[in-house]
Amino acid sequence: MKNRALKRYIYGLALILCLSGFNSYAFTVTTKKDTTAFRVRTIVVDAGHGGHTGAKGSYSTEEQVTLALALKLQKAIQKELKDVNVVMTRTTPANVAWQTRSDIANAAKGDLFISLHCNALPDKVKTVHGKRTHVPDHSGKGVLILVYGFHRDREEAAALRENLFEESDSKGKGGSNGFDPTDPVQMILLNTFKAKYRKNSILFANLVNDELVQTDGRPSDGVIEQGILVLCHSAMPAVLVETGFIDNPKDEDYLNSEDGQNEIVASIVRAIKNYKKEIEPI
Repeated sequence: MKNRALKRYIYGLALILCLSGFNSYAFTVTTKKDTTAFRVRTIVVDAGHGGHTGAKGSYSTEEQVTLALALKLQKAIQKELKDVNVVMTRTTPANVAWQTRSDIANAAKGDLFISLHCNALPDKVKTVHGKRTHVPDHSGKGVLILVYGFHRDREEAAALRENLFEESDSKGKGGSNGFDPTDPVQMILLNTFKAKYRKNSILFANLVNDELVQTDGRPSDGVIEQGILVLCHSAMPAVLVETGFIDNPKDEDYLNSEDGQNEIVASIVRAIKNYKKEIEPI
């Protein structure tokens, strides 16, 4: 009975903390992040792929398009959101390992991670005169927004443990990077951040999707979950934006045009502004 009552108390307190945004509570643990409120102070912009990897169109590559978009997004955020610092995972054509991208984001104590990509469809397989033939499929079009899947929940929790707690918190109890799994306060803090970050990831993903669809008129496959390593290993709200199908001729032209890139960037910046209004205390 006592154990069940304690569990109910802890879960109830965690829910209260999550809903309140930590505004009225003080914790005895020392954390690496500010636990008093959720604010967007640092945004990590990730240009997907690099080093001759990624999807290809008829005349352009994903690594080229995403880098151009990322650099434009960096400038737009710096211009329109003066209080926000922008950290880039890559600024050259060279590739950056997936884990390194997350490490850069976590080291910067990012509050939002935005990974930019281009989509493509695999070849169709047709049987012609008894022979199986691979035929390019250029029918994909529009955008897709990804958040990390629940099946990688433990990896996300591990990234949070690494990023939240100071070494001095372990107090000789065998905690990893300051995290003590026997401390109910630390567990409450960890689980509350995990729930809040997931909720905020989905919130921001929907805001981006709404802007791209309602303002720019882009087709969309919506917001879905996938087991994306770079998302679940980044200890912050994180989304991956598939900006278009680079193997579709119309989408490729749009992704490579100044107007198309500027529209995509403007939509993401509007989504960031709306997101800040939603989550930041007045």
